[in-house]
Amino acid sequence: MIKVLLVCVMLFSLQSYAETEFASPKPAIDHQRKIIFSIDSAQPKAINHVLSTINNVIKFYRPENTEVAVVAYSQGIKALLKKDNKEIRTRVEALMTYDIEFIACENSMRTLKISKKELLNDISFATAGIVEIIERQLQGFTYIKL
Repeated sequence: MIKVLLVCVMLFSLQSYAETEFASPKPAIDHQRKIIFSIDSAQPKAINHVLSTINNVIKFYRPENTEVAVVAYSQGIKALLKKDNKEIRTRVEALMTYDIEFIACENSMRTLKISKKELLNDISFATAGIVEIIERQLQGFTYIKL
């Protein structure tokens, strides 16, 4: 019985240390967390991993306290196709309702012969996806590469 009680106390004490402490200033509408993700693979597992991570981030910080952008380049541009994977399309469109910005790399589009009309509505475009990521980092975005 004492062992069980000690284990419970230890688990409770570990849980209190696991709580995230916000850096100053705390996330708020006027102090948003600015995060940029990239998708560079056409593999559904990789795309879904990025989308799930974005979902977890906005659930934690709350959508109004975040500014999130996602750059799709190389084979990852296929995540933004209208006629590709329906599950991924649905997830991308759902994230867009939270003002998550999805940005397509025009260099990748040219290389893969993908036109703008083949992509989802309300997508932004950048001449070069990698350059977009660099510029966003210089604007204070944190780059998350999964």
